[in-house]
Formats: sequence, structure tokens, C-alpha cells
Amino acid sequence: MTQLELGESGAAAAETKLGRRRDHTRDPEILAAAIEVLAETGFDGMTIDMVATRAKAGKATLYRRWPSKNELVIDAVACMKMGDLDVAHLPDTGTLRGDLVAMIKPRSIQEAEKKMQIMAGLMSMLSTAPELADAANNAIAKPRATANRFLMQRAIDRGEISPQCDIETLALVTPSMAAYRTLIERKPVDRDFLISLIDGVLLPALGLVGGDPAQRGKVQPPAS
Repeated sequence: MTQLELGESGAAAAETKLGRRRDHTRDPEILAAAIEVLAETGFDGMTIDMVATRAKAGKATLYRRWPSKNELVIDAVACMKMGDLDVAHLPDTGTLRGDLVAMIKPRSIQEAEKKMQIMAGLMSMLSTAPELADAANNAIAKPRATANRFLMQRAIDRGEISPQCDIETLALVTPSMAAYRTLIERKPVDRDFLISLIDGVLLPALGLVGGDPAQRGKVQPPAS
């Protein structure tokens, strides 16, 4: 082997060695900080320096790991946790309405609102960066739609709703309406709103009667 080849081989080995030494243990903290900054400032107002300050990390560390803001945001959004929407831990109350209502928890509402804030922060970039649109959809809308689809399929399997129901489309109703309410109407997505969607839109579209079964029949129509 020539001296040149030896030199190139040694440089490659050194590069590999250095690459192996790079510490990624703080990545989760940095990505969480990126999400916080994105939710607060929006994409246009966000800088890598701001994320470094929030994460108490060196700016050089972030720039080596994520050379551009786009790359940092894509990784941060892609790593957002699904929380209670993990299909392995979804509620099983015996009815579709019970399952859907059981998913409405204070924590899940807060997480959903935060995700909508993040989506709002990404709006300026979604039309020009397809990779951001994919990452946002996978982290924000897709988990809720996947959970809804799972619960509806389970309702079909137990004979509660017809297998002819278009669950692929109907699974998108609540995440789409939540996004519209947050991004366009600038209103909070609270428990009352979600239950009104379940009882007034989703269940009737599936051929079910909305409303709490325990309350049905208790209100009598006024006498003529």
C-alpha cells in the first residue's frame, strides 16, 4: 500500500472513530426544546440558537448534528410522542362511544392543543417543504386517525357498526375538525367540543345514536 493510500485509510479510520464518539444522549432533550420553541415562536421566528439556549447545549453541537433549521424541525416533529394514542393502550369499554369518550383526558387535550400550536408554527413552511408536511402529518394527525380507525374496526368486529362504514374517511373527522377549530377559528379544543363531534357527527355517520346512554329518555318533549 502506498503512503497516499495509507494516509487516506488512516483519515477514514479517524473519521469513523470520531463519528462513533459523537454523543447523541442529549438528542431527546434538544428535540424537546425545539418543539417548545417551535410552539412558542412559529417556524419563522425559531432559530437554532434559541433551541440551544433552551436545551442548555452548545450551539456548535446543534449545528454539527442539524446543519439547518429544517432538519432540526423534521427530526423534532418526527420524534413527538403519541402518548395515550398508542393502540396497545387504548381504552376498551365495550362500546365505541365509551372508547372515544374515554380517550378524552385533560392530558390528551393539552397534548392535542400543543400539537395544533406546533402545526400553526409550521404553516408557513408546509407548502414549500414537503418533508415537513409528511413529518407533521405523521406526528400530529396520523396518530389520532390511527387510534380512531382501530376503535372503529373493533366496533365492526364486535358487530356494533356495519362493515360498510367508511372508517378510513371517518377516522379523520375529529383530527380534521380539531385542526380547523385551532388553526382557523382560533378556539380551544376542549372536552365539550370533542364530545359534540362524537355525538353529533361521528356516531350518526356510523349509524349510531349519539349521547350518553344513561341520559337517554330523561328529557321529555314539551307538551303540544
